Amino acid sequence: MDTNVKSVTAKSEATYATILAAAVNMAAAEGIGKLSLGELSKRTGISKSGVFSRVGSLEALQDAVMDEYDRRFAEEVFLPALQAPKGLPRLSMQVNLWLKKVGSETSHGGCLYAAGAFEFDDVPGSLRDRIEAGVLRWRASLRKTVVQAMEVGHLRPDTEPEQLVFEIYSLVFGVMHDVRFLRDEAVPRRAQRAFNRLISTYKSFSDLE
Repeated sequence: MDTNVKSVTAKSEATYATILAAAVNMAAAEGIGKLSLGELSKRTGISKSGVFSRVGSLEALQDAVMDEYDRRFAEEVFLPALQAPKGLPRLSMQVNLWLKKVGSETSHGGCLYAAGAFEFDDVPGSLRDRIEAGVLRWRASLRKTVVQAMEVGHLRPDTEPEQLVFEIYSLVFGVMHDVRFLRDEAVPRRAQRAFNRLISTYKSFSDLE
């Protein structure tokens, strides 16, 4: 490939990366439904035509933002948690990493899966479907880990996986509310205590010994 072509390609890729990073931050802070090519142009200093030539339609940009968020979520939460032993250690890792991610993101808006569920709860369309798919995929992962924890004897055999996943989700939404709305700096500590107390009610007697 010609050196000039390589240079142009690299510049184009860097410009796209700049636009996408700004779009992810904007979506986290204000909601993915608030994305606009014009506002991204202002925030990045790239002409609106330049933004459009890199990302195409607004719908394509929203898809790209969700792709990038999926990648970051897998990199920061899902994949690291898989390194923990099956059962309660893995479940704890999943929840702790998720809480850490939510806690760090809430100054900018929070988890796009959780925030997007509120933003698009009554707005049918492809974007809602995409967010729902991400939510269901993550809930399925949590449920699988709960079942594994039951199988290895870490959690009581009468544990209802869906109920525990629901309670974990409720905890995360509570964290988002208190960090984002109340600006409560004690939330990370309280969240950890709440999760520990929640899990203690599900632990098997043998695991408590």
